[in-house]
Amino acid sequence: MRKMTYAEAIREGMRIKMKEDPNVFIFGEDVGAFGGCFGVTAGLFDEFGEKRVRDTPISEGAIIGCAVGSAATGLRPVAELMFIDFLTVGMDQLVNQAAKMRYMFGGKITLPMVVRLPAGAGVQAAAQHSQSLEAWLTHVPGLKVVYPSTPQDALGLMLSSIEDDNPVMFVEHKLLYSVTGEVEDNVKPIPLGVADIKREGKDVTVIATGKMVHDALKAAQLLSQEGIEIEVIDPRSLYPLDKETISKSIEKTNKVVVVTEENKRGGYGGEISAMISEEYFDYLDGPVMRIGALDTPIPFSPVLESYVIPNEKDIVNAIKKMI
Repeated sequence: MRKMTYAEAIREGMRIKMKEDPNVFIFGEDVGAFGGCFGVTAGLFDEFGEKRVRDTPISEGAIIGCAVGSAATGLRPVAELMFIDFLTVGMDQLVNQAAKMRYMFGGKITLPMVVRLPAGAGVQAAAQHSQSLEAWLTHVPGLKVVYPSTPQDALGLMLSSIEDDNPVMFVEHKLLYSVTGEVEDNVKPIPLGVADIKREGKDVTVIATGKMVHDALKAAQLLSQEGIEIEVIDPRSLYPLDKETISKSIEKTNKVVVVTEENKRGGYGGEISAMISEEYFDYLDGPVMRIGALDTPIPFSPVLESYVIPNEKDIVNAIKKMI
C-alpha cells in the first residue's frame, strides 16, 4: 500500500492510461503548464508535452464539443471543466450529442470520453462555483456518472472511466482533493456500477455520495458510542447503480437514510429513495429519510454556507429520530 491524496490518485489514473494508450489525451482551461485550477494535472504537461496535455479557450461548449468529436473519431479524451457549474454552458454538446450519438448510430461508433467535474461547496466559492449538479447528469440516458470519495476509488474509477467506450462524467468533490488515503500498489480498475461498503453495521443503512461519505463515517463513530451501528454504503457509481449491494444491506437493517450534498429538491437522493420504496418496500420498517442541502443557492459567507450544507450532526439527528 502507498499513501496519496485524492488529487494525486486522479492524476495517477490519467498518467497510467496515457502511458498505456497514445490515444488518451487531456485538455481544458489551464491544465497544461499551470497544472489545472486545483493542481490535479500538475506535471503531466512536462511528462507528455503540449500535444497531449492541451490548454483550451474559455469555452465549455468548445471543450465538450472537442471531446465529442475526438472520441467519435478514435481518440480517448479526458476533458476538464474548472467547475461542474460551468457544464451548463456545454449542455447541448453533452446532452444532445455525446449522450445520443452511439444510440442514434445504432452502436456502430463508440464515444470513449471522460469529463472531469469539480463539484461541491465548502471553499467559499459562492453560488456559481459550489453546486452539486450530479442529478442533471444521471437523468440523461447515454451518460455514465461516477463520484469517488477516496483516493483508492478515484484511481480505480479513473482507469475504468477512460477504458469505457461511453461518455463518463467524473464528479470530484473539491474538498476531497487534499484528503489522503491508502492506495494499493498493484492498482486495478474498479468496475462501474459496483458499490463499496465503507463501514458495516446492523441498525441503519446510510447511502452517501462524495464528501458526504466522510460525514456519514464521522456520524457512525458518534453513534457507535451510543450502541447504534450504521452501515455506510458508497455507491461510487451513480449510474450504473449497484442495487444488489443496497438491497442486501436494507434487508439486514430495515432502515435507510440517503445523504447527498445537493439541494434536496429534485436531487439524485430522491431517485435512490424512490427506487428503494418501489423495489424494496417489504424490507422497510419505515419511510426512507433523505438528507441534503437547503433549497437555496450556496452562500459566500462561511457561516451561512456551513448552515446550508449537511454534515455529520444532521445525519446523527436523523438516525436518532428514525430509531
